[in-house]
Amino acid sequence: MVGKVLGIRELEQFSSRRSSIYVDPECEKFFELPLFIAASSNDITTKCQCWQFSPGKEPALRSFTEIQQLLQQNKKRDVKNILRENSWPINSPIRSQLWPALCAQHLTKQNMLDGFYWEMVHQVFGTTELSEKPIMLPAFVDATHCLPYHLTSTGRAVADRIVNVLGYDCPDITYSPVLYPITSLLLHFMSEEEAYLCLAGLVGSKEKTFINQTKLQHEVTWKTVMQIAKKHTKSAIAYFQRICPGQKLERVFMDWCWWILAGLPFQHLVRIMDCYFHEGIKVLYRVALVILNLFHKECQSNNEWSPDNIKNDIGNALIKFCKKIPVSPAKLLHAAFSIRGLSTQYISRIFIKTEMLLKSRSALNSGSKQLIKSRSSDNLPTSQSQVNIQMMSHTLTIREGEKSPGHRAIAMGVYPIHNLKSQVCKNEDLFTLWSWLPVRITMYQPVLLYTTEEHGCSLTTFYVRVEQHEPTLLMIKTCNNEVFGAYCSSRWFERNVKDDKGQRQAYFGTGETFLFSLYPERAKYPWVGIEGDRDLGHSSELFMAADSKMITIGGGEGQAIWMDENIRFGKTDGCKTFNNPPLCPSGDFEIRVLEVYGFVGV
Repeated sequence: MVGKVLGIRELEQFSSRRSSIYVDPECEKFFELPLFIAASSNDITTKCQCWQFSPGKEPALRSFTEIQQLLQQNKKRDVKNILRENSWPINSPIRSQLWPALCAQHLTKQNMLDGFYWEMVHQVFGTTELSEKPIMLPAFVDATHCLPYHLTSTGRAVADRIVNVLGYDCPDITYSPVLYPITSLLLHFMSEEEAYLCLAGLVGSKEKTFINQTKLQHEVTWKTVMQIAKKHTKSAIAYFQRICPGQKLERVFMDWCWWILAGLPFQHLVRIMDCYFHEGIKVLYRVALVILNLFHKECQSNNEWSPDNIKNDIGNALIKFCKKIPVSPAKLLHAAFSIRGLSTQYISRIFIKTEMLLKSRSALNSGSKQLIKSRSSDNLPTSQSQVNIQMMSHTLTIREGEKSPGHRAIAMGVYPIHNLKSQVCKNEDLFTLWSWLPVRITMYQPVLLYTTEEHGCSLTTFYVRVEQHEPTLLMIKTCNNEVFGAYCSSRWFERNVKDDKGQRQAYFGTGETFLFSLYPERAKYPWVGIEGDRDLGHSSELFMAADSKMITIGGGEGQAIWMDENIRFGKTDGCKTFNNPPLCPSGDFEIRVLEVYGFVGV
């Protein structure tokens, strides 16, 4: 039977490569068998189909050296295309170098590159020796989904140790059920330290989302997948609702990630990871949509998936279907990346909208319950958040004669108010503004990035000092003492980002952006799209725009905030994106002070 699948000579060559190149020698002991070569002939037949050879028909696959050069040149789009198109076999040695290099792109803590992991291991466990006793897993791990993917008991102990160290180093991770399975996958192709560094890169990534780290993010993600599926797999969704009228669709989508991680064959999963480690979680979104469409198609032609067989538990049926998925890894990915209208910007809008709706509902339901300080908190600012406000250098203005006993008490606290030198806001205004920020942002230390008082009135200087920060808070004080501004959810550098056609984006940003006015009126103007699921048109999504001559926030029948290149004059109109009135009565304004804040550690 072995000869019928690989051929005796090819199998011997594979086994030789595996022990010398394909898997790090340090990791060889982690595996029960050569990867998915089981003891019985039946197991070999079912688990090695991805290794069948077609002499004379193998495409020329790109090498790691070629990809590494593109990564060094920051040609991410070229790397993306290569990863999508090159179906390296599961026994290819490339992943032992490719996966660490892809994950290293996202690594932000550069001090981890030299012995950091083993120092952390010693700090957590008191030794670098692997304990023979079971290790208690962190609370963020879902014990029902600790998928080992055929790791030995030693390999599983290593995976346990990695997630413990990661939890110690990243205490903000409160719920992350997919973290353990991804750890197990990484250990198939690299050493323990390399696997940790890969995870650190994925968890700490600022530009893309790879791994959810809180229950809120987990819930927002599956609800985002459900919303996307309602648009892109309408027939499948309608079919499921028709055959199971009493079963809530939410129950099916809560387990969407396990269709992929627990259902798909290993060779499919590995190819998906090739793309996922570069592009992020949107790859999994696309694969989930293809799975739904394929399952719907099979339900109509295969009695195994007839309505009577699946109507009581569609979620479990989907996972069983994935184990027998009728397409190759290459065809699965081709279908996933052929879905149109599923851009990163579109996914981001759905995600942000869903997140904000969940937060608002949580805030309404929480009532007077005690607020808990965590990144997954959905409530209004805690007392610690208010302390953070006092640390906003250059922002709190308390004019002489306005200092109340409360102000004097704050001034005598840990963060003396007399050191703060703003020309824009009063203390009470800052507390109001802080309560409008996304809760996760209130946990970070604000820092002044740019002020016309110190850095001059130049858009060029503004970009140099501000453009790489996300998010930012803009506060304007006019010569008529009006105070207003905007919370900007995306980097101003995105004004330079080009689309797939090589064109610069006119507008960018997400629905988390909002406008505010502090004087003479206090008001917050959130994105209009947060209020419902209806399509409001392109004009409702004109969040931020910028070039060398101006900055604009909000659009559609007017610009909510527009400033010239000298940051001296501006205008404000009502706009469709935020449904706001002009932020100052006259509409036109002259800028007395502009201050821009970022947040350390975001």
